[in-house]
Amino acid sequence: MEPAVIAALLVVGLVIGAGVGAAYARAKRGWKDYRTIRTSVPGARRTAWVATRAAITKIGVIALLLVGAAAYAAAGNDHERAGPGPTPTPTPTVTHTPVHRPGR
Repeated sequence: MEPAVIAALLVVGLVIGAGVGAAYARAKRGWKDYRTIRTSVPGARRTAWVATRAAITKIGVIALLLVGAAAYAAAGNDHERAGPGPTPTPTPTVTHTPVHRPGR
């Protein structure tokens, strides 16, 4: 064979080999990552549920406080619900009536 053909086949083989090798390394890395993540998922799942329960508890407490505040505001204070108080008795007004004296 001619040296040019051998060089061309060598270059084509190197390019194909580099592509296949990179793909193999990527696949091997992916499987390793998958196995690592698969073993850590139960712990992560537990952590996620703990965080979710904490958030739901906080939201529930805040909602109860808001409902209580709204009920308190809707009920009003005691003065508004007591109704009218005793009616005040009218006080007599003293008016000075001029006295007419003759001769003055």
